Amino acid sequence: MSLPPDRSHVVTEQPHDASSNLDAIGTADYIGLMAAEGREAAAALDRITDPLAGFIDELVSRLASGGRLIYLGAGTSGRLGVLDASECPPTFQCDPGQVVGLIAGGDAALRRSSERREDEAMDAMEQLECIGLDASDTVVGISAGGTTPWPLGGLAHAANAGCMTALLCCSPPGEVEVDHLLCLDSGPEVLTGSTRLKAGTATKLALNAITTIAFTRLGKVHGNRMVDIRAVNEKLHDRAIRILVDYDESLGREEADTLLARCDGELKTAIVVLRLGMDPAAARAAIETANGVLSKVLGS
Repeated sequence: MSLPPDRSHVVTEQPHDASSNLDAIGTADYIGLMAAEGREAAAALDRITDPLAGFIDELVSRLASGGRLIYLGAGTSGRLGVLDASECPPTFQCDPGQVVGLIAGGDAALRRSSERREDEAMDAMEQLECIGLDASDTVVGISAGGTTPWPLGGLAHAANAGCMTALLCCSPPGEVEVDHLLCLDSGPEVLTGSTRLKAGTATKLALNAITTIAFTRLGKVHGNRMVDIRAVNEKLHDRAIRILVDYDESLGREEADTLLARCDGELKTAIVVLRLGMDPAAARAAIETANGVLSKVLGS
């Protein structure tokens, strides 16, 4: 086999100054060191506030026009992308196809390591074609070190297809042509090269920000409440009741439950009926006219 590329310049592969005796320190000190690393991960997100905000604002308009958000990643990065994508439908009641997570090696790689597949750039292109890649889509490659061939190959393919592209990484990459470079620059890991640690935490924070802010802008949130939910299980049923009561504290739980039933379990519809006295059909029509943004229906 030929020698692999030398990645010693990649920040996430470099040794951590404070963890050179990791195998000798006490358990409590070990925990303290990892807790400090978690705080560094949050600080890394702070450092990309402006470029991340610019990306999200463009993403929102593309999602509103029918485009998709597609994550590409291998190993931990891929699993984090799939996780974020899979949590959007239950949280925001969005179409399951609106946010898509693709991982090197396919879904089997979610449970069984398939890191050897991360060098297969063609596989990323094929997976993108299998889901019908379109120029309206936004493709985000996730790569802790910023050098993984699988997402980089997919990004190049997406750019050729006219998609908006972004690279989310935790170490300054080399030459890469994307519309949005989102470099968290989280630094070396306490366990050298183990990017499931601080880099993974920073990446998860960034992904949380992307989808939570985007779907807030798309009307899935009012105030700080998830209002675009349906009461399809006990937890969501209880949450919907409590949110309705928050909108009118004179409303009892039984009355809120009755109102939800009238609105087929649709919390957003029930809120409009409660606040504006509409019937459910008129409430749905008003919500649709406002593109789902509840503040436009209710006013101040």
